[in-house]
Amino acid sequence: MAGEAVAGRGSGGFIGGIKRFGRSLGHPKTAYMLLFGFSSALPYALLLGTLYAWLSDAEVDLETMGVFSLIGLTYAFKFLWSPLIDRISLPVLRRLGRRKQWIVLAQFMLGGIMIVLSTLDPKGAIGMFSLLAGLGAFASATQDVVVDAWRVDVADETATLDTLSTVYQLGYRAAVLVGGALALFLADAWGWPQVYMLMGVLLGGLGLATLFAPEGESGGMAVESADALCQPGELEPRVRAIALGVVGALWLWALANVVQFMVRSLGSDPEARPDSVAFISVQGPIIVIATVVIPAMIAAWLAVMQRRGRYVLAEPAPREGWKDAVLDHGYRALILPLTEIMGRLKWAAILVLALVLSYRITDTIWGTFAYPFYLGELEYTKSEVAVASKFFGVGALMLGVALGGMLFAIIGRMAVMTIGAVTAALTNLLYADLALGGTIMSGVSRYTGFTWLVEHLGGDERLARLMVAIGGENIAGGIAGAALVAYLSSITSKRYSAVQYALLSSLTFLIGTLGRGALGKMIETQGYYPVFIFTTLLGFIAVVLCIFEWMRQGRAKAG
Repeated sequence: MAGEAVAGRGSGGFIGGIKRFGRSLGHPKTAYMLLFGFSSALPYALLLGTLYAWLSDAEVDLETMGVFSLIGLTYAFKFLWSPLIDRISLPVLRRLGRRKQWIVLAQFMLGGIMIVLSTLDPKGAIGMFSLLAGLGAFASATQDVVVDAWRVDVADETATLDTLSTVYQLGYRAAVLVGGALALFLADAWGWPQVYMLMGVLLGGLGLATLFAPEGESGGMAVESADALCQPGELEPRVRAIALGVVGALWLWALANVVQFMVRSLGSDPEARPDSVAFISVQGPIIVIATVVIPAMIAAWLAVMQRRGRYVLAEPAPREGWKDAVLDHGYRALILPLTEIMGRLKWAAILVLALVLSYRITDTIWGTFAYPFYLGELEYTKSEVAVASKFFGVGALMLGVALGGMLFAIIGRMAVMTIGAVTAALTNLLYADLALGGTIMSGVSRYTGFTWLVEHLGGDERLARLMVAIGGENIAGGIAGAALVAYLSSITSKRYSAVQYALLSSLTFLIGTLGRGALGKMIETQGYYPVFIFTTLLGFIAVVLCIFEWMRQGRAKAG
């Protein structure tokens, strides 16, 4: 199992853990992981956040800006093309390595796109502007897939998977600040073209730096022999063909559904455009079920059949013609990553999938309603929310990520996973207090001296208690986020890291997306306080599952 040998351990005590963490931070791979985290988040912030500020300044109408939100679909469904990335080598660039070829290409593409965008007038050349933004989102989402795979591939005893996951998150959050808040400040001083020119040059520089990054163990791994699936003990061609046909049909349907939606949206008049939010919330979960959940069930069945010796070849069966070649290549790209993880985990796959589905449920189900709660229910101003959430909140999130990284080395991954689940659940009670008036948050703020600090910086006690609540939640979220990235990476095989990680990470938002409609109705009928109590209790599902997974891993190591 990937990461098994490099997982954080509790042995050696506090001092030993700190020393291990320090050695891991000093490794060159860790520095590149920080760089890759930064390069993953910067285009996301520029294309799905800051770009709207530029469009607003250019007086682009709201309907057109709404179309730009569609580029976010590339991030939501990036796993759909991950099998191609895992299998295809690029001419010339393949010499860089299996992962680096794609990372370098994406970074240079993104740098070039940002520079070209800086030369365009958003209002006068909206067609070219939107096309480039869409291509940039595709390149950015592709980079995310490969960076996640690179993290799994390069992890070792010194540059541990846990530390790499931590610094990735730190780089990611730093880029959100650079591409968001800093870009806005620079735009006021220089103008938007200069800001995007600067960001393009920065991304190009990151591409140059990536040329010198190490490649993982699988970087030079040869693709399996063309006849590997035709050997005794492998599944019969007809069984593989049926499995590939079903799974392939589901993936093609998903791709066609997404493409059709984007074409309808981009080619229709504003009043006839379909609702992108409704599409993601309704069709999104269905697509994930069709492309992840059902294929995983098929893969589990295939793994069981092969383990029991049913429907397998008794003697070699050489490939005959191009149809067999296409079948084998498709099966290796799409089915084998699933059968490998299901065969490796066996019945534990049910526990793992349940944990992945539920671990961030409180964040994903509640996050949509955060701003309505701050601005509508509590009646804070936009400026106050920006200070508390975007500046102080991001700092608290990075603190949580760093704290999680240190804890990995001291107490181990599953202990941190459990702490992250507990704190993520309990911090919903901070918002429950705000919903009742914030008496406890005000008391904590005054007792710690935080109110005094905020008042001397131009705020008041009311802002201080919001900052305390957001800070507490974000520290917990940082710990939980770092833990989840490390955990997903640890159960991913280096052989199929791009596909497996992309698929697993897509599941983390499924249940939260499905539950938003019901939660919104609950808010309307009962108010916010009962909702926060409910999400607190909901979060403890992940706590229980973490404990069971911790026990399972302990038994596996002991055995």
